[in-house]
Amino acid sequence: MELRTLGGTGLRVSPVGFGASPLGNVFGDVPRDVARATVRRALDLGINFFDTSPYYGGTVSESVLGDCLRFAGVPRDSFVVATKCGRYKEGFDFSAARVTRSVDESLARLGLDYVDILHCHDIEFTNLDQIVNETIPALQKIKESGKARFIGITGLPLSIFTYVLDRVPPCSVDLVLSYCHYGINDTALVDLLPYLKSKGVGVITASPLAMGLLTDNGPPEWHPAPEELKLACRTAADHCRKKGKHITKLAMKYSLMNNEISTVLVGMNSPEQVEENVAAAVELSTSGIDEELLHEVEAILEPVKNLTWPSGIQQA
Repeated sequence: MELRTLGGTGLRVSPVGFGASPLGNVFGDVPRDVARATVRRALDLGINFFDTSPYYGGTVSESVLGDCLRFAGVPRDSFVVATKCGRYKEGFDFSAARVTRSVDESLARLGLDYVDILHCHDIEFTNLDQIVNETIPALQKIKESGKARFIGITGLPLSIFTYVLDRVPPCSVDLVLSYCHYGINDTALVDLLPYLKSKGVGVITASPLAMGLLTDNGPPEWHPAPEELKLACRTAADHCRKKGKHITKLAMKYSLMNNEISTVLVGMNSPEQVEENVAAAVELSTSGIDEELLHEVEAILEPVKNLTWPSGIQQA
């Protein structure tokens, strides 16, 4: 995999990023030896970007990822780690005091002296003016201390990014992490890319499978998507299966096609999943995407294109 530059950070990251939430046992128990083998396989196949959060598994993901990276024994400058602050098992707290304490707790769990990226996690769950006036200034101080090299903001509604970026000083935010808005069923993020580029902000996308919508097994019970979107995605998955293909690979390739998005985060909990995701990236660069199948799936999903769901609190 050829590395991509992450915005204006100078970081070079693999187009497939390792989403470490499954290491927090959020989708079922992952034995430690399997977790270690999964991270080792990712590193061996060229994945160098790892994303976690204290929220995933109630801090378990951070601790396990830290253990796996230590066990792999690779140099610190050979991988990029992003973690988050503001969202925890016990709830949301974006206060300056909490996020300042949070980074120290994360570093201890990860066993690192610094993280490459510290994100505000799902900012739509607080008043965005707090993010602008309190959280981002606190993260700037953390950045100045060297505990985090770059800072970002994450969330589902795309409007949160413009709200914050229009109100903070230039270069205050290095990155945004958007999820479920760049996939076959939803490409709303594309409209925001020129704006983000004008702000000098790098772009990370996550959930290329739309949190399970674009899989053979379908989404988990708790998935917040409206029923019509679930049904359309199920129809698309069935169509791919009838043609002897898997919608997961098609969806992964699709999300990797846009070079303005530096990396695509996908959760992984086994060496086999790592191999499948890397294979999709390698196939894309060597033989492209199945255009006929893509057009057929896009036609099935057209009636629900960019259909999303509410997340967070209403802003005043």
